Amino acid sequence: MTEKKSEEYLREQEGFSMSKTREIVKDLFRPNPIIYWVDFLFCAILGWGAFLETLRSTVLSSRQIFFLVLSSLALYRAALFIHEIVHFKKGTFKVFRWTWNIVCGFPLMIPFFLYQSVHFDHHKQKFYGTEKDGEYFPFAIKGRRWIVIHILFSCLIPILFFTRFSVLTPLSLINKKLRSFLMTRMSSLVIDLDYQRPDSTWQNSDDWKIQEFLACLFTWIFSGLIIMEIIPAIAFFMWYCVEVLIFMVNSIRTLGAHRYQNPKEGVMSYPDQMLDSVNTPGNRWTTPLWAPVGLRFHATHHLFPDLPYHALGEAHRRLMRDNGENSLYGRTVSSGLVSTLHQLWKHANNSKL
Repeated sequence: MTEKKSEEYLREQEGFSMSKTREIVKDLFRPNPIIYWVDFLFCAILGWGAFLETLRSTVLSSRQIFFLVLSSLALYRAALFIHEIVHFKKGTFKVFRWTWNIVCGFPLMIPFFLYQSVHFDHHKQKFYGTEKDGEYFPFAIKGRRWIVIHILFSCLIPILFFTRFSVLTPLSLINKKLRSFLMTRMSSLVIDLDYQRPDSTWQNSDDWKIQEFLACLFTWIFSGLIIMEIIPAIAFFMWYCVEVLIFMVNSIRTLGAHRYQNPKEGVMSYPDQMLDSVNTPGNRWTTPLWAPVGLRFHATHHLFPDLPYHALGEAHRRLMRDNGENSLYGRTVSSGLVSTLHQLWKHANNSKL
């Protein structure tokens, strides 16, 4: 950064006011339960309905592939309501939380306890982008091979979580070392594979135990129905394919959510954290296919983590009108996912492999 740009950047930092910014969007913080329920239930019903159609279709036929993609995209959107759930205020949306778990969390092997606390730490100013942040990995510094590994790892996640809940969960009840390993290393939805979940986030939690038991129960019932030939064996393969597509699309979305230029050492300032996050407004119809539930406004979300997803678009428009394209906030905007990924790939090429 040149001296002139550095001085300009410092002035922008000094002129950035969180209190003023919050004032602009202060009327948008009330979540609308109707929007949540209608959006989630529509996607879940569409997703599981399309999944059933894959089982009725000829293997590898165009019809089966169509319903497989439709099921994956619909359930992907439904699944990402987990991001909203962990931001709900304590004691609110209780029925919605457990409905989501029953409809998506347990069948997709992602009960929301896997995301609790972990994502909360991602939003802590002193944790973001550091070794304590499991949702951050310095791809731009580590090199391109880690970007490829991140995407391809999506193929393993469904099997790892199915094994985690079906086999390792009951075994961990009689083996303390396995239990500790399971909770610290295999109980988090993160992108940093070295991340270890702090003991304080899972010990003495009855809620976690209930979710873990029900996820385990689902795997046993699902496996039992296949063994007894009540449902066709291809159901497991279709489930795996849907899971892989969901995790793979999400892995690509994740790469477009941040710049990933912090080496996970020093603490970043709030403006720096904002500039390390990306807004991709894109097209209102196509962009939400890969960044649903408000996640295309990721930098806006990091400014206001408690802002409901259905208000992020309006918040972004207001902030752009007030700040302008050349402002600190305006610089979080990307022209599209391809552009963001290209910049990340280009930056990673200049780093060690």
